[in-house]
Amino acid sequence: MEATTERVLRLLSLLQRRPSWTAAELAAELGVTDRSVRRDVERLRALGYPVHATAGVGGGYRLGAGTRLPPLLLDDEEATATAVSLRLAAGGTVVGAGQAALRALAKLDQVMPPRLRAEVRAVHGATEILVDPGVQVDAELLTTLARACRDAVRVRFRYTGRDGAERERTVEPVRMVATGRRWYLMAWDVDRDDWRTFRLDRMREATATTWRFRAREHPDPVAYVRRSVTEAPYRHLARIRLHAPPERVRELVPPQVGRVEDDRDGWCVLVVGGDDLDWLAVRVARLGFEAQVLEPPELREAAAGLALRLAAMTGTG
Repeated sequence: MEATTERVLRLLSLLQRRPSWTAAELAAELGVTDRSVRRDVERLRALGYPVHATAGVGGGYRLGAGTRLPPLLLDDEEATATAVSLRLAAGGTVVGAGQAALRALAKLDQVMPPRLRAEVRAVHGATEILVDPGVQVDAELLTTLARACRDAVRVRFRYTGRDGAERERTVEPVRMVATGRRWYLMAWDVDRDDWRTFRLDRMREATATTWRFRAREHPDPVAYVRRSVTEAPYRHLARIRLHAPPERVRELVPPQVGRVEDDRDGWCVLVVGGDDLDWLAVRVARLGFEAQVLEPPELREAAAGLALRLAAMTGTG
């Protein structure tokens, strides 16, 4: 009985490892006959694991989705990665996910071998999570939007714009993008007949409708959201050449703050937005690289005025 139980658990691990197996492949991995494989599959089914079988050439066994969540088998690397991910989720930006992540982490920690528990706790002990509670989003909202993206159905919600006014919006959602500080939805705005980006923390009363839409050609969601976040909200959009490798500038400028374009001869171009030109000049100067303002001309004037004021502060102006 002990050998049978161990073999069934190995079979379950194999079925979770890849989408499909033939009976012969499973028999070879387990060192048993095809008949033993069929019996072990029936044992898994009796325990609630939905193992589907396909007859004929190219047929085999695959583990499907059932009506309830059965226990999962994780190898050492998967268990460690899951535990670390749950630790991060416990301090994340999804409302309500923290407590669920802590409960799951406690269950996983209880059954972990001591060697893995020590590794995970070492990572935990060396990690701190800093989260702005003002940008948390509701887990139910994430689920509603994710299903709408998957099923290609329109979503209706109340949205607070940058002017503070709240309006009803109807959209055809494509993808959600997380920048690290906020969650965004890229969608086709039905009323405005154009692509738009929406902050999830400004949404409320989101409802998935029964109106299915046909997917249309769309921009790359990540690039579109990055451009919308770094350029659209601001009065001024600046382009500055920096004498620095692009990868070095990307280390200093997060994607939600500015966009870095490759240039030539050791230079790159930083595209960044702002409502105050003096603030933009200071931000660029603090990067510490030789810089050339490409546009707008007003930024050159602001930088010149700032330079004079700084010189006066040092008594050298």
